[in-house]
Amino acid sequence: MFQSQQISFNSRYFHSTNLSKQALYSIIIAFVIMIVWAISLTFLLHFNLSQVNFLWILLGVVWQTFIYTGLFITAHDAMHGVVFPINPKINNFIGSLCLLAYALFNYKQLVKKHSLHHHNPASELDPDFHDEASDHLFVWYFKFMRSYCNWKQLIGLMSLFYSIDYVFHISAINLILFWVIPPLLSSLQLFYFGTFLPHREPEGGYTNCHRAQTNPLPVFWSFIACYHFGYHEEHHEYPHLPWWKLPEAYSTKK
Repeated sequence: MFQSQQISFNSRYFHSTNLSKQALYSIIIAFVIMIVWAISLTFLLHFNLSQVNFLWILLGVVWQTFIYTGLFITAHDAMHGVVFPINPKINNFIGSLCLLAYALFNYKQLVKKHSLHHHNPASELDPDFHDEASDHLFVWYFKFMRSYCNWKQLIGLMSLFYSIDYVFHISAINLILFWVIPPLLSSLQLFYFGTFLPHREPEGGYTNCHRAQTNPLPVFWSFIACYHFGYHEEHHEYPHLPWWKLPEAYSTKK
């Protein structure tokens, strides 16, 4: 039943692309992001903040935010079945693991909501969209976050925070700087580049059936901004493409 809720692929892609090669690249990239996240977090949580300049601490927060965003983008690709398309169980396991590491999100629930988003973009049936009274950036953001977060999740995160602090003797300041703040900043980054900019209604109204616009950034800055999630019209048009293939789709449309 769960597999029936996976977002469908574009069949042309599977006829024109070596699926095994694609799957190999995708799972390697996913594992690299996950391993870098784990190593980076472990290092930063044990970092002696009293021995470094504030700018290095700030750089650590920014870096960790970027890696957290990569975790969520990997989970998002898993929702589309493209992290490891030749084995859905492995694909979904990786997606679940990334969302748990990100902020204890429930993978199956997010798959359902993301499917609604793709089938009803920028409409009242879209869980990511605003209503008429909440199209301001931060009002829309808080409404967006409320639809994905719940008290059970927050209690779980708080319990995990105090458990890590108590069992592993990790400084609370390090936990706040490198474990609490980065996913919060990452959620704002994902929202701004992946929901607010692409799906807010243009002055002349929407111009395509996906009700999505692309942020026309150069490829390097598109990656830095949000792992190419700003190429959002391309993502809705080709939801079978992993994040690192979106520049190719974007370049063909220019």
